[in-house]
Amino acid sequence: MELFADTDWTFGYFLLGVLYIFMFVVWFWLLVNVFNDLFRRHDIGGGMKVLWAAIVIITLWFGVLIYILVNGRGMAERNQKQMDVAREQMRGAAGYSSADELEKLKTLHSAGTLSDDEYAKAKANVLG
Repeated sequence: MELFADTDWTFGYFLLGVLYIFMFVVWFWLLVNVFNDLFRRHDIGGGMKVLWAAIVIITLWFGVLIYILVNGRGMAERNQKQMDVAREQMRGAAGYSSADELEKLKTLHSAGTLSDDEYAKAKANVLG
């Protein structure tokens, strides 16, 4: 409690404290993302997962950054794949399919609302 009553407490110390908190929040967010990616991977075994988890926990910032550097592309691909699966599950639950979307695009194109280029781009997005 003596820390807060200290007369040497300045605005600079406050900003430094805010920076420390910000850096901790960023590290924790990255740590959660790394562990999320690490434990949903199917291409590595349990021993390798334990090794990566130990590296990340023991070396803190350095471990998180190494994991992202080594596996960054794979993390992005796995995230994209998970989003695609979730999107298809949502479409299935809502009774909405790619065929419905293609039909709507065809109707908009034939009505002249979409140009040929816009129609081709939208159709490519729907088909993946």
